[in-house]
Amino acid sequence: MNLTDILAQAGGIESMATDLGIPPALAKQGAEALLPAILGGFKKQAQGSGGIEGLGGLLGQLGGGGLLDAVLAPQATPVEQGNDVLGQIFGSKDVSRSVAGDAAAKTGIDAGTLKKMLPILAMLVAGYMAKQGGGESSGGGLGGMLGNVLGGALGGGAAPASGGGGGALGGLGSLLDLDGDGNPLDDIIGMAGKLRG
Repeated sequence: MNLTDILAQAGGIESMATDLGIPPALAKQGAEALLPAILGGFKKQAQGSGGIEGLGGLLGQLGGGGLLDAVLAPQATPVEQGNDVLGQIFGSKDVSRSVAGDAAAKTGIDAGTLKKMLPILAMLVAGYMAKQGGGESSGGGLGGMLGNVLGGALGGGAAPASGGGGGALGGLGSLLDLDGDGNPLDDIIGMAGKLRG
């Protein structure tokens, strides 16, 4: 099972579809196109903020597991929290626009819809990672716990939806690809730089 399937099982994709007024299948397709860049953004954070433990602290500051709950709640998602997450992992609105534009080109989904999807999806991913990490306060177990959950989830029999990586992903480090190669966000940021230049 890949991360999109996990978020769908948790009810996150359906909640996002309801928030945006689009069919769940469209929300899932958009999520699959946006997730690699969001995970790439978290990877950059883990590289620059004390590794997995630093990332755990950041997730707690941003709202921890409550971010996932906020999306799943019946009322409208408080997207400002999602925008805070995006600000941390992408650094600027230009990057968010580029990520949405890149996903729109790949899927044919309207870039405006994808832009609205980004903060909600970022909340889902951050909240999910924080919950699997064993709560906001326990930084110690986060690496192992996240590694087990996300490694198992992404490294099972099913190939990752993005087509990248083999079946034998080993934990969160592999999910976030900590050795620095194969981060789709770098390519997107590169394209954004060219567009501005």
